[in-house]
Amino acid sequence: MSEQKRVPELRFPEFDGKLESKTLGDFMSFKNGINADKGQYGHGRKFINVLDIIAKKPIYHDKIIGSVSVSDKEFEKNEVKYGDILFQRSSETREEAGQSNIYLDKHNTATFGGFVIRGRPTVKFSPLYFDALLKTSTLRKEITTKSGGSTRFNVGQDSLSAVNVTLTTDFEEQQKIANFLSSVDTKLAKLGRKKAHLEDYKRGLMQQIFSLKLRFKQDDGSEFPKWEIKTLKDLAYRQTNKNVDGSVTDVFTNSATRGIVRQQDYFDKNIANADNLEGYYIVQSGDYIYNPRISVHAPVGPIGKNYLGLGVMSPLYSVFRFYQDDDRFYEFYFNSSMWHRYMKMVANYGARHDRMNIITEDFLAMPLPVPDYAEQKKIADLLSTFDQKIEVVGKQIEQLEAFKKGLLQKLFV
Repeated sequence: MSEQKRVPELRFPEFDGKLESKTLGDFMSFKNGINADKGQYGHGRKFINVLDIIAKKPIYHDKIIGSVSVSDKEFEKNEVKYGDILFQRSSETREEAGQSNIYLDKHNTATFGGFVIRGRPTVKFSPLYFDALLKTSTLRKEITTKSGGSTRFNVGQDSLSAVNVTLTTDFEEQQKIANFLSSVDTKLAKLGRKKAHLEDYKRGLMQQIFSLKLRFKQDDGSEFPKWEIKTLKDLAYRQTNKNVDGSVTDVFTNSATRGIVRQQDYFDKNIANADNLEGYYIVQSGDYIYNPRISVHAPVGPIGKNYLGLGVMSPLYSVFRFYQDDDRFYEFYFNSSMWHRYMKMVANYGARHDRMNIITEDFLAMPLPVPDYAEQKKIADLLSTFDQKIEVVGKQIEQLEAFKKGLLQKLFV
């Protein structure tokens, strides 16, 4: 690293002088975690695994989901204490290998798994400062370039020990930087809670509306008619146009958490074979797509509306379009859980438990509520205002995260 780069672009005025170049091994010792028998997991002591590391928040004892039953001696040998840094040993992608997180619980200790490496401080430093340092693009690149493997990428104790770092060894400066970044994290957490509150309120409101516990009135104050019940095939028609000439090459997927997205953006690569898209369905803006793949976020599979435009999707999906132009009511309805019971009732899970097995006739026979069109619009308008508020807070979070990312690049070298 050149001499010029050993002074950060942004620095508190009371500190000066060049930063020092060291290795991680100068600051901490490393150890691999526990590899226990299958029967030992699910009970016992709190057990840190990769999911805890990739979470955006520091690790605290009561937030750890995993557990493992080990002897006191084994636990003591693999104990995780305040200020320890945990590294992800292995990943399918090089970019994720060696990700790190900090353990900040001062009152309780935990243990950690075999896919994790514990970094324990051997000298005094600010844990939050070091946590931030390890998340800079410079350090992430330094760590990932030392990862090895072909189908999976791994980092080891030796490779982590050899990682070069340039940092201030002044504890007061470390602490001041950590406090500054913590203030940004506090604002991020506050915005995150605000967004979660709006999302929870919207979910509760949808439950009230779709269960008919909350009804709207007409503009003259009178009651709207009772809701009818019709089947999906009465309200919408299937889209079954195949990409027979292979002319459409933009491949979409339906994500339970992100909706309809480009496969390239979601997986960071194209899963579909570009030379074999003739059997894929052509989808257009306004089409609804059902993905039978189940997950924690979509227990019967998600139904999402396509806003991306022209593309193709796997023939495993079901594509349909409503006859009416303003179908926002049904977009919100499919974001609720009101239709899940019917899907579970008609599904034949068969040999695969990660996918709903539903024949087309049963899917199209799904019963759907049909309020008066004017009431549909009132419902959609109200729920749309919450979406707009959620989007505003989401953008504020994105902007603050980008600001923090810029700070990391300027506070560190």
